[in-house]
Amino acid sequence: MMETISAEDQQILDCMKMAVSDVLERKRRLGQYAVIWKNGRPVIISGDELSMEPFPTSSTDTANPPAP
Repeated sequence: MMETISAEDQQILDCMKMAVSDVLERKRRLGQYAVIWKNGRPVIISGDELSMEPFPTSSTDTANPPAP
């Protein structure tokens, strides 16, 4: 079941995704590592792996967020 979100919530989500993408791109350029959530657990990825990592770009890509 797909939940619809308000236009304001979508704008906030898009802004947050852009901010995260910008930070991950900066970490990639600096060769730093990042910790991401993948397959239900935290994973450390190196700077050179950041450019190969597919990150969510739309609300449909966030179907499996971490459980609280």
